[in-house]
Amino acid sequence: MACMNYKVRSIQADEWPRAKALRLASLQDPVAHLAFLETYEQAIARPDSFWQERAAGAAEGASGAQQIIAEGPDGEWVGTLVVLVEEAGSTDWAGFPVERKQGHVVGVFVRPECRGIGLTEVLFDAGLEWAWAQGVERVRLIVHEENGRAQRFYRKVGFAPTGVTVPLQERPGESELEFALVRDEVG
Repeated sequence: MACMNYKVRSIQADEWPRAKALRLASLQDPVAHLAFLETYEQAIARPDSFWQERAAGAAEGASGAQQIIAEGPDGEWVGTLVVLVEEAGSTDWAGFPVERKQGHVVGVFVRPECRGIGLTEVLFDAGLEWAWAQGVERVRLIVHEENGRAQRFYRKVGFAPTGVTVPLQERPGESELEFALVRDEVG
């Protein structure tokens, strides 16, 4: 695999400036409008305290979320994803009830020059391993209905559409689709 010289790991809380920089880079990607609900302008306007809290809440050792990064041989962060834990009986970000403890993958991004070498698969493996260790029964993600590239990748790594459609309140007429991977179905 071409990504063997990359290190995949959870972030540390004090790495918030690097986490912020990678998030800002992701929001400048040409398909960011399909992949993220936040804009670059919204993110750049956030205070450092936001980024510090965000990193601390998803750093190594946190149990409610984990940000996994891919670090290149030169130390540059080239990819990321975040797994959030959603507890049974709670309500998710879209207002839907959470029926069982589950992971929710968000913020998936790999720099364009590092795509196609297997890094996204390795990031997903690490994220899923962390989620299963938290005792989740399934892991889900939400993908824009027009983001075919992402949908193809999610199917490739075992996720399947659940039939749940999430209308985007901030973008009338657009919606996202839920994909999930159930622990019992993992090979």
